[in-house]
Amino acid sequence: MLLLSVILFCFARLAPGDPLQSFYGDAVESMTTQELDAARERLGLDAPIYIQYTRWFVNACQGDFGLSLKYKIPAIQVISPLIGNTLILGGTAYVLVFILGVLLAVCCALNEDSLFDRIICKVGTAAYYIPPFWLGVVLILIFSVNLNLLPSSGAYDFGKASDVSNRIRHMILPLIVMIMSHLWYYAYMIRNKLLDEIRKDYVLLAKSKGLTKVQIVLKHCLRNVAPTIVSIMAISIPHVLSGTIITEAVFNYAGIGAMSVESAKYHDYNLLMLLVLINGLLVILSSLIAQSINEVIDPRMKQLEVQGWKK
Repeated sequence: MLLLSVILFCFARLAPGDPLQSFYGDAVESMTTQELDAARERLGLDAPIYIQYTRWFVNACQGDFGLSLKYKIPAIQVISPLIGNTLILGGTAYVLVFILGVLLAVCCALNEDSLFDRIICKVGTAAYYIPPFWLGVVLILIFSVNLNLLPSSGAYDFGKASDVSNRIRHMILPLIVMIMSHLWYYAYMIRNKLLDEIRKDYVLLAKSKGLTKVQIVLKHCLRNVAPTIVSIMAISIPHVLSGTIITEAVFNYAGIGAMSVESAKYHDYNLLMLLVLINGLLVILSSLIAQSINEVIDPRMKQLEVQGWKK
């Protein structure tokens, strides 16, 4: 997290653009050189980068992530109402991707090289390579503009934040984009891992005992690849998060993904720092949780880790 904050802080301030434009708007164009220098001094942008970072770091350790240059309120207050929206959208997509991915992988593994398997592989590969922003625009044109069935933007209608059905209607199109963009990638990895497991010797032994292929895959193979599935779920966090950013931007969904794009666009340094650090923290925590779950599923991983530390 410390390294991430240093890299992001430096790159954000070295990027072209003037953050004063975000804070003062068009008034910057009529400001004199003296007024611009005074404005940078008030916002702490006149000092060298290392001094700016030191100030930011000390304040961040105390829970103060600075003022949003665009909204002119503390950055934490800007994102607080948006975190829940992103967690709902991203969490729902994340769960659906892996539930559907495991089901699809099992179906393909049970029907290896069949017409069903070949069709699913080709369709899934084609769907994975469809640009999500293009797919989002197409869905808006079909279901929002032409058919007028689903809303094209927002997390909910005005004044209906507590209306579950209204939120679901706004989530349908973004969820379709996120699922189509991620489903086959993980389903294909799980499918291949299951096929490797099916070819092992213990499967032949299970067949000789009279177990069906479905029983073997569900009771034995799927259980043995469970640590791999958990690891895939952990490393997929940044992948799904990046998809959330694109999807929220396309559908103007009120979440931290769309806000990340906006903060980068307007050089809102403090807001951008907070948003990226939240994403980085989610990635780190998901990896630690996945490691702990894998050690429970497969105790041998813990033993290997202990042996590695001893060496």
